[in-house]
Amino acid sequence: MAEEPAGAASLEVRDLVAGWGETVVLEKVSFVLPEQGALAVLGRNGVGKTTLLATLMGRTRHRGGAIIFRGREVQDWSTHARSRAGLGYVPQSREIFPSLSVAENLAVAARPGAWTMERVFDLFPRLAERRRNGGTQLSGGEQQMLAIGRALMTNPSLLLLDEPMEGLAPIVVETLLAALARLRGAGGPAIVLVEQHARLALRMTEQVLILRRGRVIHAGPSAALLAAPELLAELVMAL
Repeated sequence: MAEEPAGAASLEVRDLVAGWGETVVLEKVSFVLPEQGALAVLGRNGVGKTTLLATLMGRTRHRGGAIIFRGREVQDWSTHARSRAGLGYVPQSREIFPSLSVAENLAVAARPGAWTMERVFDLFPRLAERRRNGGTQLSGGEQQMLAIGRALMTNPSLLLLDEPMEGLAPIVVETLLAALARLRGAGGPAIVLVEQHARLALRMTEQVLILRRGRVIHAGPSAALLAAPELLAELVMAL
């Protein structure tokens, strides 16, 4: 594959139209994410946030527009090809292998690069303690740590996170937030974060995209929207 042009954005989405089967969910969605940048995707349930991440990974029906990843159009690539090119994905369902141990879940995803099993264990010490436990023996928080760790083992340059804090206890959320802050501070991958907790997502990112009925209704700096709670409430309608 050709190398990406120097200075290229990590991800550029142009007029993306996609959905499931015959149903169109996303309508002309566009945005640009720089290398090592972080984008929050907000909106009420059912507006297309999860569909957007699934579309970036090639799991939906693409109907129009372009997905340009590190200078290359990938909208016609398979999910596997996108993963090998550097897209990492942590879906809501986590999709860990329940019959495999923590260490085996990580090993099966490993690709050459800076992220190794020991580095994941350093990021999530709880996984190191549970390395021999099977997927069904983990708590919800531990499963989420494992799902993120497994995505990192693919050594992605872009990490897609679909509501990673959903349903977790506050102490576990704090652990995940600290880990993601470390990840960002260490020159880690660019991040697209779908999250129901709007203020939390805005604190973790530089840019924000808000969807309503599959369309972008707001795009701009996260800090500016965080400083405008009335506008945030109006746009998201669920805080």
